[in-house]
Amino acid sequence: MNASLVSRIGMLLFALTLPLCVAAEPTTGSVAPNFRLQDQHDAWISLADQRGKWLVVYFYPMDETPGCTAEACEFRDNIFAFRKLGVNVLGISVQDVSSKKEFAAKHSLPFSVLADADKSVAKSYGVLSMLGFARRETFVIDPKGRIAKHYPDVDPKTHSKQLLTDLQSLIKPTG
Repeated sequence: MNASLVSRIGMLLFALTLPLCVAAEPTTGSVAPNFRLQDQHDAWISLADQRGKWLVVYFYPMDETPGCTAEACEFRDNIFAFRKLGVNVLGISVQDVSSKKEFAAKHSLPFSVLADADKSVAKSYGVLSMLGFARRETFVIDPKGRIAKHYPDVDPKTHSKQLLTDLQSLIKPTG
């Protein structure tokens, strides 16, 4: 076999096996993958701690980039509306805790941003990119710990408002 053919076969095998290397994202209705991560205040936050509450878990690529900063600030600016609905917000990216501390302090973020430095949570949610960053995706998790809605394509400048609209229809008033 010539080198060109071997190269093409190798590329084809790589392309065919690539999906096997990436975890499948949880689907609507499935149990959300558990996690326990440290936030910007050195507190350990787990999904189990959030049971009984509605939760928005948004993944973002990197602290201090324009899109990620815009998205975090949108959540910050709308945090009282989320709280009024009884919804907690958690941001997750693959940088370390010190990066989270600087990012949260600089932008006065009133919610936890979590450090997934070993990338295990991004993998378990199926959002880890080939470049090693989390893709910009969001999961709404219901009080029983199930995925209520998944947003695979997010506009960082309008996403929190879209979530608030959707959450109003997802959250059924009790009583």
